[in-house]
Amino acid sequence: MANDYIEEGNQGIFAQPDGNENVVENYNDDSIVHLEDMEHIRRRPGMYIGKLGDGASQDDGIYVLIKEVIDNSIDEFTSGFGKRIEITVDKVERKVRIRDYGRGIPLGKIVDAVSKLNTGAKYDSKVFQKSVGLNGVGTKAVNALSSYFKAQAIREGKTRIAEFSQGKLTSDSGIIACSEEPGTLIEFIPDTALFGNYHYVDEYIDKRIWNYAYLNRGLTLIYNDKRYYSKNGLLDLLEHNMEGEGLYPIIHIKDEDFEAAFTHVNGQSSDYFYSFVNGQHTTEGGTHQSAFREAYARVVREFFQKEYEPADIRQGLTCALCVRIQEPVFEAQTKTKLGSTHLAPNNPDGTNDSPFLKTYVFDILKRHLDNYLHMNPASVQVLQQKILANEKERKEIAGIKKAARDSAKKVSLNNRKLRDCRIHLNTNHEKRLESTIFITEGDSASGSITKSRDVLTQAVFSLRGKPLNCLGMSKKVCYENEEFNLLQAALNIEEDIENLRYNNIVIATDADVDGMHIRLLMLTFFLQFYPDVVRNGHVFILQTPLFRVRNKKETHYCYSEEERISAKEKCGKQAEITRFKGLGEISPDEFRAFIGPNMRLEPVILNSDSGIKELLDYYMGKNTMERQKFIISNLRIEDNTNMDVTE
Repeated sequence: MANDYIEEGNQGIFAQPDGNENVVENYNDDSIVHLEDMEHIRRRPGMYIGKLGDGASQDDGIYVLIKEVIDNSIDEFTSGFGKRIEITVDKVERKVRIRDYGRGIPLGKIVDAVSKLNTGAKYDSKVFQKSVGLNGVGTKAVNALSSYFKAQAIREGKTRIAEFSQGKLTSDSGIIACSEEPGTLIEFIPDTALFGNYHYVDEYIDKRIWNYAYLNRGLTLIYNDKRYYSKNGLLDLLEHNMEGEGLYPIIHIKDEDFEAAFTHVNGQSSDYFYSFVNGQHTTEGGTHQSAFREAYARVVREFFQKEYEPADIRQGLTCALCVRIQEPVFEAQTKTKLGSTHLAPNNPDGTNDSPFLKTYVFDILKRHLDNYLHMNPASVQVLQQKILANEKERKEIAGIKKAARDSAKKVSLNNRKLRDCRIHLNTNHEKRLESTIFITEGDSASGSITKSRDVLTQAVFSLRGKPLNCLGMSKKVCYENEEFNLLQAALNIEEDIENLRYNNIVIATDADVDGMHIRLLMLTFFLQFYPDVVRNGHVFILQTPLFRVRNKKETHYCYSEEERISAKEKCGKQAEITRFKGLGEISPDEFRAFIGPNMRLEPVILNSDSGIKELLDYYMGKNTMERQKFIISNLRIEDNTNMDVTE
């Protein structure tokens, strides 16, 4: 197609902004640009790692870089080489160090292996049967996007060390003698020129490494001196991460390249999956997850010989699922959604005699789950009671849901609460991971954000006052409460969070008591009815500056008292200090910087030992005296007597 040859910004006759046809003159020989491998990755990082980010989100690029290197070490382990991987992250130097004890990259090809695209051993399916990394891209992307990158391979008493900067070779030791254990060492520092002032969130790295441990029984991982090891695989994952107690003992199925652990829990409005392909966490699901959903409902219906609704069977189901297939097809380099429909690739003659993934999953569940249900009548009784309870709840709110949907459709074309953007998460656009919705308090704050936002990727939803405290309420409130109904319609999460329209849900409230209360009320809504959006790292709190400190030459925006003091020292005694009381006070021109590339977001993270019910009961329930004692014992009194504030 002609578009394949057009460089962004020189779109010739295919895009004529403002009706100006003269732009066609810009499309000439100079418009055709050839980029070397490393340069192309740096120019278009989104094609390789999804998005850059600053570390606030768990799918930000700095974590993808770590994942890409560890994936190679995992592939060594699954091939039978190396039972230990060591990961170190120095937060001061921002240096990441990953050492495995596998075979080591062949010494003669180490430079090519980490710096030339379409170079690697994983194109040979005989060497790496069921690998995650298939395109020879991962480590090259890490190299290209790092200000410092080092690769060292140790094999048969010899080693070779190559160092790079921004993908360009800076030193090569050649092959020299070495007494260390065989394996590969990768060190890198993500380039601040691309990632900005990034930071690492320990919880995100910890979660990733635990997943590696759960999926690779017998492998020991060490992260900053902490040991990660799993004996029971996905059974351990579900026990450590499941919200609440299972209604019946966890069912654990292992069959060659398939493993699943699952049970039902109360209080969950849909099913929830921890799904993986060849060790890759497929946070957006895919064909394997759909196959399990369909097969599970079908097996249960056949067992009970009743035409239960599949949604009633699955509501409350919590499942950890992993399949291993040869040469999987993912929908993007970040590998968050599986697109493969077969267990193996097409044959050279164009035919495909390998079984469908859907058939494969159904056959396994038919054998194992059906046997389990016949042998465990107590679990069968609990499961049937859960299905009937789900059915009753669905029928009770069916009429309310229809009325609410009709209402949402009527206002969808002119929803005063929503200023939508053009690019959404559930599209194939390269910027879909940047899609963001700001939930603001009142028209004043939403006005500033609306005028400052990027209309391509940033939407705004305006609340009217304080939302309802929905703790302990049933799902009916999501349909009966107009605000909640419009919000869930805007997010498109009523049926399944796989349809979520925005990757980032940002609660943007004032930094005062009322603003904090609204944050808690919105978090209560998500945790009560849609905890999956929090578990999957989609919910954030927007950090906006508390102070502006400026003189005639410079302006500083400060997010804390410490930053205010530092800025005042830089600006001198004549500094003008403004204390922002609300988002509406910040001008649109100023606000643009606070929601741009350097936007500060605080992720809402659920630790595995944090019970949602207990958490909500404590902060949003009726234990008034207990909360009052906590507040009094933790009260801080700020001394502002020395602060010269200009209103």
